[in-house]
Amino acid sequence: MKSIESRRTFLLGFIGLFFLMLLLPLPAQADAASDSKEISWFFLIVGLLGGLSLFLFGMDKMSDALKNVAGEKMKDILGILSNNRIMGLITGAIVTAVIQSSSVTTVMLVGFVSAGLMSLSQTIGVILGADIGTTITAQIVAFKVTKYALLLLAIGFGMLFISKREKIQQYGYMVMGLGMIFFGMGVMKDAMEPLRTYQPFIDLMANMSNPILGILVAAVFTALVQSSSASMGVVIVLAMQGLITLEAGISLALGANIGTCVTAGLASLGKPREAVRVAVSHVLFKIIGVLIMLPLIGPFAKFVVFISPSPAEGLTGMQAAASVLPRQVANAHTLFNIGIGVLFLPFITYFARFVFWLVPDKPLPEIEEIQPKYLSEMLLHTPSLALDAARHEIKRMGKRVDLMNSAVLPAVLTGNKEALQAVREMDEEVDVLYKHLVNYLAEVSKLQLNEYQTQKMMKLMAAVNDLEQIGDVIEISLVDLGEKRIKKGFKISEATQKVINTVHVVVSDALKAAVRAVVEEDNDFAARVLSMKSDINRLVAQADLHQAKRLVSEDSGKFEAYSVEVDIIEKLKRIYYHAKRMAKTVVEAEEEKAVLEAA
Repeated sequence: MKSIESRRTFLLGFIGLFFLMLLLPLPAQADAASDSKEISWFFLIVGLLGGLSLFLFGMDKMSDALKNVAGEKMKDILGILSNNRIMGLITGAIVTAVIQSSSVTTVMLVGFVSAGLMSLSQTIGVILGADIGTTITAQIVAFKVTKYALLLLAIGFGMLFISKREKIQQYGYMVMGLGMIFFGMGVMKDAMEPLRTYQPFIDLMANMSNPILGILVAAVFTALVQSSSASMGVVIVLAMQGLITLEAGISLALGANIGTCVTAGLASLGKPREAVRVAVSHVLFKIIGVLIMLPLIGPFAKFVVFISPSPAEGLTGMQAAASVLPRQVANAHTLFNIGIGVLFLPFITYFARFVFWLVPDKPLPEIEEIQPKYLSEMLLHTPSLALDAARHEIKRMGKRVDLMNSAVLPAVLTGNKEALQAVREMDEEVDVLYKHLVNYLAEVSKLQLNEYQTQKMMKLMAAVNDLEQIGDVIEISLVDLGEKRIKKGFKISEATQKVINTVHVVVSDALKAAVRAVVEEDNDFAARVLSMKSDINRLVAQADLHQAKRLVSEDSGKFEAYSVEVDIIEKLKRIYYHAKRMAKTVVEAEEEKAVLEAA
């Protein structure tokens, strides 16, 4: 079953190819139009829509491939280098430039904030950097690269056709995506060429120099296509034909910056407060930056012209404008976002407090039912983050299983019915988290996972099942033994309690270490659990010897006591068995990761 994102990507590609087929007779039609001084609006609209569809499809394919190739490493870089606000800015710019998606970077940040791995202040610095990194797309398409589109498509297809290695195929998808971006740009450029002599359209584009109108049009368009890169692609195509002025291009670029935030803001509705705060920060940055830039568009345009290349000698009028405007618009887009970053960076701490004031935490309900904290649907667009979210939720589940394990032995050995019932009720929270985790990992399994992510997902699912099994051993088997002790009316001797408690201490340590090994992906903790096997076997052997001596002694008591005591030790061994299985998944995952990296 395809994900929503996959269906959207497929639809974009299909629409693009459909319009491209309709566009094939365009050259002859264009000649006719030039001869008759009339424009074929059908083919012009087909060209624009087909080119834009291919552009968006190429962006999606390239972004997906980059996420698969670099997603894990980029996630680690974000988490490590964002402690310092300046490094956060640089890191956000680099990561977003590599994966070509500020929305993916923002989703990563939401996951980190939700998991408590980053503060909102750290997140804001990275957001500012992400806004700079996303301008790289506009810089790339501003160069005269459309003539290389078919070459890139051929190279990318060749990589897919020849290589069977997943990483090489992902690079192939990336190159093909870039080729589609360039090809879509070329299609739009050719479709718009007749408009260079169409006076009504020239007059309409002249109105875009009105900053309010330009910002509004670009913001609405960007919100509709959900891509500031696509909006900037259209603006640069207009610039390539000399159909807009630099002031109009700047206004449209400012609108695209606001439009992409509107999309992010709508996406955060109904999401956790951390996600809302990240989206609000993003929106506020852009709006405040645009308001500051609004009265300065004229001087800013002059500065952009000063730092950008000049027209080649011999070019005049619209040809001269078309030769330099794409670079100028792309430079203005980049400089605006750099300016916002430099402006806000010193005030990040104060800005974070303001956002917390705008978006406070919701008051807790009087009766709070346990719910997952980290399993956000927003993260399902990025498998590596979704898997990390599952790990953090497993930590919550493991903590509750550990609390059950700590409470069960006193209740079984000496407690009353109320104590045993309390342990049984604790398992209800474990069952709720187990259900959510299984459903979430099932959704993750439907995503486009590479081999390492598939193995990781399966290992996490196995760990979740083991924790659930431990909960059942405690809630059903051990609690039943405690109830049997109460019903039969016998007591467990202090000497036997001491023996059982000794086994339980080692089992509890193994359980804690196993959960940490899974959550932190720590091979040392996993090895520690596996090394406890000899200790467990030795302690169980001593317990068996103790029970055998009691059974033949004169004060051994009833056989029922012996049976319960032996069963308690057996159930503790069962808990260790599941902890050991959890630890093995970590060790095996590390070994498989090393094999995949070597390949």
